[in-house]
Amino acid sequence: MDLYENSDRHNGHDIFAASSVADIQATLAGLNQQEASVTARLNSLIASQKDLSRELGRLDLLRAHLGSQVVNTRAISNGMLSDAASTANRISGAVKRLDWEQSNVRATLEVVEQVAELKACVLGVHGSMGAPQDWETAAGYLSRASKIPAEVINGSFAEEIVPTAEVPDPPRVTLDSAAESLCGLFLREFEKAAKEADGARVTRFFKLFPLIGRSDVGLDAYGRYVCHGVASRARTNLNSGSNAQRKEGFFYGGTLTKLFEHIAQIVDGHEPLVERHYGTGMMVKVIERLQIEADVQGGIVLDTWHDERNIDRKLTDIKSYAFSFLVQSFLPAQKPSAGTPRSSSPAKKDPAAGRSSEDEGVDMKEVDGLLGETALMLGRWALYSRFLASKCAPQEPDSTAGSEQHSLTMPQFLSNSNLYKKVSKNLVEPFNVMTTFFFRRSVEKAFQLDESPSDLNLNPNKPLGANPPFITSAVDDVMYIVNQVLQRSLATSQRAVVSSVVPTIGRVLGSDFVGMIQRKMRDESYPKPVIQGGLPPEDKVIAFLVLINNLDIATDYVKRIVETQVGTQKKVVGEESANSNAPLSDLFPFGHDATFVENTLKAMEHSFSSKTSELLNDSISVTFHQVLKPRIRPILAEAFRDIDYAPSNAEDANMVQNDEESPEGDDADLVKARFDRGWGALTRPIKRILTPANFDRLLVTSANYLSNALEKRIRSYYGRVNELGAVRLERDIAGIINAAVAGGKYGLRDSFSRCTQMTLIMNMEEDEWEEVAKEEVGKEAGIAWVLDAEDRRRARAIVKDRAA
Repeated sequence: MDLYENSDRHNGHDIFAASSVADIQATLAGLNQQEASVTARLNSLIASQKDLSRELGRLDLLRAHLGSQVVNTRAISNGMLSDAASTANRISGAVKRLDWEQSNVRATLEVVEQVAELKACVLGVHGSMGAPQDWETAAGYLSRASKIPAEVINGSFAEEIVPTAEVPDPPRVTLDSAAESLCGLFLREFEKAAKEADGARVTRFFKLFPLIGRSDVGLDAYGRYVCHGVASRARTNLNSGSNAQRKEGFFYGGTLTKLFEHIAQIVDGHEPLVERHYGTGMMVKVIERLQIEADVQGGIVLDTWHDERNIDRKLTDIKSYAFSFLVQSFLPAQKPSAGTPRSSSPAKKDPAAGRSSEDEGVDMKEVDGLLGETALMLGRWALYSRFLASKCAPQEPDSTAGSEQHSLTMPQFLSNSNLYKKVSKNLVEPFNVMTTFFFRRSVEKAFQLDESPSDLNLNPNKPLGANPPFITSAVDDVMYIVNQVLQRSLATSQRAVVSSVVPTIGRVLGSDFVGMIQRKMRDESYPKPVIQGGLPPEDKVIAFLVLINNLDIATDYVKRIVETQVGTQKKVVGEESANSNAPLSDLFPFGHDATFVENTLKAMEHSFSSKTSELLNDSISVTFHQVLKPRIRPILAEAFRDIDYAPSNAEDANMVQNDEESPEGDDADLVKARFDRGWGALTRPIKRILTPANFDRLLVTSANYLSNALEKRIRSYYGRVNELGAVRLERDIAGIINAAVAGGKYGLRDSFSRCTQMTLIMNMEEDEWEEVAKEEVGKEAGIAWVLDAEDRRRARAIVKDRAA
């Protein structure tokens, strides 16, 4: 009843709430429908129960079969496999015991064999050291004994088996005694053979030391032997020269070279023997012993050279040198007198006074000789250091050896050696001081003897008495010394030399060389008119132009010198190197020294070019303002003289039209012809004296000024130009521009862009001008305007009867 009640309520029909027969019937119909649905579901469940029962039966059957199989399997495992498993376990244990017993047998046999070998070695050593005195055989027995493990030699079994009636001592005692006895014997025989200079016996006993375990003793004895030879040869070389030979030439440089060459020959010649009998890398110990002797003998050579050459006295004289000529040259200019300006300059005074500083106790020829010998010794020391570093360098795999061949490391025993310290003190430091003096004194002397090119003039019709480039003799002299000093400094292969000398060269060039030229420009050759409003004297202009050339040529010289030393010049196709000098990586193989040297050279060149460029720009500006600028406006005035750009009658209009159609007419290019004549007369005399680079600089400055002057002249015709006159004005401006930039770079035309665009706008048709006037700034189409919109309107308004 509850089920039906719930179902009926769920369907919305409550029989208890029925109030009529129709409601009861409707509720009854719903209950019938619900009953039919439940009946159908129960029937389907009953129908599927048969299949489920069948499957459950199959599972019970399978479980029964599986149980029987489990019983059978357990029976097989307990009855058959257990015996096999226990048998296998017994066999495995037996095999393991057999392997262990075999290993014990092998170890025992090995010990027995080693003890037998030890006994044979002990008896062999004893027998060989007896009456036969066969040292090689005895050493061989000791070498064989050294391969037997120490625990076997020191073991109780060996102590029981090895001793005999002839050799009753334990094997260790016997072997050590034999080795010690043989070592003393070999050492005595080696030293005896060394004294007798018997090379064969020396080699014989030298090879025996490693066999008896005394490699250190052998190497030490061998080191003493070769060092004795080095010392003897070094003393002979040092004492072989006469007093005259010691004072002249590079005697001490040659002596030091022979010392290094002798050591290198020993290392190269004996290395295979040492490496073969003593092991790889053992030659380093011999080299270290040789370096101790090299410290002594090389130190003697350097000390003797230092005393014989009076280096301390020379350095004192050099440091006290006053550089009188340079100092006086840089003093403030004297007040001009009635005589020649700068009459008190050392170059203007008595020649004897001008050369007085040349003989103030320092002989330049002697200093040059000392520098040459010092550079030779430093270069030989660098080669020697590189040779030893390569011999002591660890062996690199073939794949990396090529990439590391220029990256050596200075051996510690060499960098800490006394000779290294003495080279720094007795060679590097004096070389740096003397080189600084030599270079600065050479610059001073070059300006003392400075001569200008002869027979120069500003008359195009007269020939020049010299060949270009027109520079003073000081430039060639100083640049020759720069190249010589750099080559000599780089040849030393010493980073300490380069780090001192190269920046010093840059400082002297920037202060003394450039300073002297600047002083001459300011005090002796400044192109200033003698009369207010006049032109400068011709000799002053020529001298000033020559000094400008000095700066340009010197800059180019220094650049080429540095490129040559660095090795950046173009190489000949098919050749590895087109330079006569060794690459920097070969001269400076240690670490990153080559990169440091290259950067130092480039920094010096950059510093010098910066200073010369600054002075060049100032001197070009002076030349323009003093020589060209006063004559440009008269030339323009003459070019446009009596030219009318507003023809008022038909005859004038026809003349303009004829000019336009017939450029070869008499008046067609009158303005251009006048300007070309005046401009050529102004620039040609200067062009043939200046270097091409300097003339280009001057032409750029002149073009900028000329462009401004032309623009002002065009604006001055405001309201005085008609349409036909504008055509002629455009042609005349173009002719002047062509004449002004003739022979110069095409980029000079950019200086006149404002002028050409002004004349272009003046001659535009109305429809073209309307399009241009509508263009917005930054969105111009077709023409890259340098005139803004307001400038264009003003240019358009220059032609009269036109609205702006």
